[in-house]
Amino acid sequence: MLSSRTPGPRRLWPYLREHRGTLLVVAVLSLVTAATSLAQPLLVGRVVTAVQGAGAVLPAATVLVAVLLGGALVGAVQSFLLQRTAEGLVLSTRRTLVDRVLRLPVAEYDARRTGDLISRIGSDTTLLRAVVTSGLFEIASSVVVVVGAAVAMALVDLTLLGVTLLAVAAGAVVIGSASRRIRALSTLSQARVGEMTAAVERGLTAVRTIRASGATDREIDGVVGAAGAAYAAGVRAARLQALVSPAVTVATQGSFIAVLGIGGARVAAGVLTVADLVSFVLYLFLLVLPFARLAQAWTQLQTGLGALARIEEVAGLPGETAGDVPAAPTAPPTAPALELRGVDFAHADGTAVLHGVSFAVPRGTRTALVGPSGAGKSTVFALVERFYDVTAGAVIVDGVDVRDRPRAELRARLGYVEQESPALAGTLRDNLVLAAPDAPEADQLAVLDAVNLGGLVERSPLGLDAPVGEGGVLLSGGERQRLAIARTLLAQPSLMLLDEPTASLDARNEQALKDAIDVAAAADRTLLIVAHRLSTVIDCDQIVVLDGGRVAATGTHAELLGLSPLYAELARSQLLV
Repeated sequence: MLSSRTPGPRRLWPYLREHRGTLLVVAVLSLVTAATSLAQPLLVGRVVTAVQGAGAVLPAATVLVAVLLGGALVGAVQSFLLQRTAEGLVLSTRRTLVDRVLRLPVAEYDARRTGDLISRIGSDTTLLRAVVTSGLFEIASSVVVVVGAAVAMALVDLTLLGVTLLAVAAGAVVIGSASRRIRALSTLSQARVGEMTAAVERGLTAVRTIRASGATDREIDGVVGAAGAAYAAGVRAARLQALVSPAVTVATQGSFIAVLGIGGARVAAGVLTVADLVSFVLYLFLLVLPFARLAQAWTQLQTGLGALARIEEVAGLPGETAGDVPAAPTAPPTAPALELRGVDFAHADGTAVLHGVSFAVPRGTRTALVGPSGAGKSTVFALVERFYDVTAGAVIVDGVDVRDRPRAELRARLGYVEQESPALAGTLRDNLVLAAPDAPEADQLAVLDAVNLGGLVERSPLGLDAPVGEGGVLLSGGERQRLAIARTLLAQPSLMLLDEPTASLDARNEQALKDAIDVAAAADRTLLIVAHRLSTVIDCDQIVVLDGGRVAATGTHAELLGLSPLYAELARSQLLV
C-alpha cells in the first residue's frame, strides 16, 4: 500500500548526494546566467540613453551583445550538466531499485504484482528526471531571477512594482492551491499505471493459455479497464494542471497591460524616463516569464515527488539478506545432510501448512517426499532454501540451523529444481552456467548428455549458444525440466532438492533422468526428491509420507506398503502393487 503522505523535496537529497559536485557547478552557472539576464535590461537602458543623447552607442551595444552571448553559452553548459545529472539520477535510482527488487523476500513477491514492480523501475524513475531538469534547479534559478528583477524594478519605480506584484500574487494563490492536489493525484496516476503494467505483464506471460482458453477478449478488457483507470487519474491531475496555465497567463498579461498603461502615464507626467520604462518592462519580462517557468517547475516537482513516494516504498523494504549472520558455526561431521525438527509453518495470512514435521536425511542417501497435493512437500523445499522461515521448530542443513548460516553460503550447498522449472530468456549456455559461471564447456556438454539433452546442442549450428526463447518457449516442457536438472548437476551441490523432476517427462526420458539421478547419487551426493510418480522413488533409501502438513509415515517402499494405508493406496492407484 502507498503511504498517504508523499515525501517532501528534502527527501530527494539522498538521491542527489553522489552528484553534489556537478550540482554545485550547475548552481554557480545558474547564478552567472541569472546575473547576465538581470544585467541585460540595465544595458538596454544605457543603449537607449545613448541613442537619445546622441552619445557613443557602439561601446554600450558591444557590452550588451557580449553579455547576451556569454549568458547563452553559460546557459548551454548549465543545461548539459543538468541533463547529464538527471540521467545519472535515473540510472543510480534504477540501480538501487533493481538491486532491491531482486533481493526482496519471496513473501513480498507473493504479495505484489510483478508488473507494478516493473513500472516503478521504469516509468516512476523516469519522472525523477524532470525533478532535476524542470523542477528543483528551475525553481532555484527562477527564484533568483525573480528576486533580482523585483529588486531592480524597485530601484526603477516602486509604484509600478506594486502594480506588478498584485497581478503576480493573484496567479500565485491559484497555483499554490492547485499544487497541493497535483502531487497526490500524480501519485495515484502512477499507481494506476503500475496496475495497468501488471495487467499487461499477466497477459503476455500466459498468452498461450489465454488464447487456448478463448479468454483473449476478457484479458484485453481487463487491460483496457486498467488503462482507463490510469487515464481517469491522469485526467484529474491534468484538470488541476490546466488551472495553472490560465492563472499564469492572466497574471502575465495583466501585469504588462497595467505597467504599460500606468508607466506610460508616468512618462507623460515626467516622473519616469523612457529609458527607465524600457528597462522596467524588460525586468518585467524577467519577473513574469520565470514566474511562469516557476509554476511549471513546481508542477513537475509535485509529479516527481509523487513518483518518489512509490520508489521509496520499495526501496525502503528490507532485503532478503537483512539480518543474515556473518558466518556459520562449524558443522558436526556426523550430522545428517538435512534434518527437520518439529517444523511448523504458516503463511503471513495465517494459513497453516506444516504441523510438527520431523525427519532426517542421512548423508549420501536418497529420500523421497510423497503424499497428496497440498500436503506441504514443496513448502519443505522452500523452508530448506530459506525462501521462508519456519514458524516454529528448526530446519538443519549439515548440522547447522539454516537461520545461523548466511543465505549465500546455505544456497551454495544446495541444488534446487523447481516443480515448474523456468528457463531464462537467453541461450542454453546462459541457463546451464547460472549457478556455475566458470564451468568448462566440456562439463556443460557432459551434464546435457547425462539428462539426454545432447541433441539440443546438435539441433542448432549455434550449439550451446542456441537461444531457448522467452521463458524457454523454444523447448518442450520436458526439455525445460531436464535443462534445470542439468544446471543443478553442473553446480555439484552436496544436497539436491528435486521437486517433481519427472513431472513433464515421457517414459524414455524419465528413465534417462533416473539414470542421471543415479549418477548424481553415486557421487556422494544427498538427494531429497518430491514425487507423485512412486515408480521413480521406490528404490530410495527412505520415503517420507506427508498428509495434511504432517508426517504420516516413514520407511522404505516395502515397509510402507504394510505400514501406511495412504502410501498403499497411492501405490495401488499407480499399479505398483
